[in-house]
Order: sequence, then structure tokens, then C-alpha cells
Amino acid sequence: MALPDLPRWLDIQTSLLASTLAQWRGTAAFRPAKRQPTQLLELYEFEANPECRLVGEALTEMDLDALIRPCPLGGRRFRPQARRLASDAALPVLVDPNTGRCLGGEVGAAAAIVAYLAETYGATVRGEQGMARQLRLAGSHLARAVRGSRGLQVRPSRAPAQALELFSFESSPFSRLVRERLCELELPYVLRSTGKALWQDMGPPWVHERLFPGTPVAGRNRLRLQALTGRVQVPYLIDPNTGTAMFESAAIVDYLEETYALRD
Repeated sequence: MALPDLPRWLDIQTSLLASTLAQWRGTAAFRPAKRQPTQLLELYEFEANPECRLVGEALTEMDLDALIRPCPLGGRRFRPQARRLASDAALPVLVDPNTGRCLGGEVGAAAAIVAYLAETYGATVRGEQGMARQLRLAGSHLARAVRGSRGLQVRPSRAPAQALELFSFESSPFSRLVRERLCELELPYVLRSTGKALWQDMGPPWVHERLFPGTPVAGRNRLRLQALTGRVQVPYLIDPNTGTAMFESAAIVDYLEETYALRD
């Protein structure tokens, strides 16, 4: 069954709270990976999972893109494949076609996945060991709790012929609303990590626009987004199946519902 929609203002506020509880990790891409994968990384995950959130934070901070294969509870589109790839049913599971490696599938796999990405693609990560990791994971669990079952349970949907494309960064409260719906509908998408590459970009848009007007756009996918649309704003969804491209989380969620959701 579809979850009842929260009032828009409450949906946004709880998403803001989730990002705050996770200490806004997955916002900045100040230390991007030195090497980009030639082929897209493939990640089996679901949005409500705290361990998966840690990998999402790392993708933003390392400025790495990935093909996301959502595996909500009850999902049949990608969960069976994830189980075949890994001996345990736990998520996340990462497949790197560039090296032939498959990691994950066991409880606590996020740390190994993050360490692998950092070593393989030349990135610096912090807070992945000992007490620092436990604090990160605790924040991730709290973030999960305030969002309830959003991004958790599967909902009937039509499978797209091609993966969608989403410009997003992990802590973005508005992007989270879209990722949760993509997960529930089991819609695969290419995640374009669009983390903030300059400290002047940190905080709400009105803050840096007022304090640092004229700051040039920086960051691999932020520059690409500006070239595509003339501005930098997330979430931004591209659907090659219909030729649709759009900003604004509410409009994107409505579009996904109208285009792919099947009525329960």
C-alpha cells in the first residue's frame, strides 16, 4: 500500500531534521576522488537504510557517480540480484565493473565499501573508524527514525526501459524526497553527485548569494548542471524514457507518481 502523503511543510521539515541529525554529512565535495571510474559504479541499496546512507554520503564527498538499483523491502526488481551477488541479504552491495570487485552483503559493509572507494579512486575519508564511525552511524539511524518508513517499502510500478538520471547530494533535504520515491517505486537511476565544492556555497542559497555574490560555480557535476540548465539547483531529474527534465522536488515526485506508479 502507498503511504499517505505528509503535508508538504511537514515532509520538508522532517527531511531537514534528518539532515541535521546526520550533521549534514554528504554535503561538501571539498576532497574529490583523484580518478573517476570509466564505467559507472553500481550500488544496490535502499534509501531508509542507515548503512546505505553512509555510502551515499561518501559518494557525495568523493564526487563519484553511481547507477543506483533500489532494493526496498519487498522489492523484486533488484533485491534477488543483490542476493545472488552477495552471500548475505544485507545491503548495501557495490559492484565495480572497472575492477570486477563486488563488496557488501553483510552487516556493517558500508565501512569496507567506503574504504575500497577511497583506495581505488584516490580520495580521503574521515570518521570511518572506531568511535567516529559509531557516531556517524548513530546519526544515520536518527535520520532514518525521523523519516519513518519513507524510502523503505516497495510500491507497485512500471519498470522504465532506461535508468533515470538525478542530480543530487546526500544531505539535500529536497533531493531526499525524490530519492525516497525512486526507491519505493524501484526505479533505477544514475546518481550524479552534486556536492558543494567551495566553502562559499555552504548553507542555504540565500546565504551564499547574499554574502558571496558572484562566486564562480565549481564542481564536476555542478558545472555540468549549469551548462545543461543555466543554473545550479538540486534535485534535477532527467528521464530519457519520456524526454522529461525538471527541477523542484514536489513536481518531480508528482511526475514519478503519474508516470510510473501503479495503483495499489
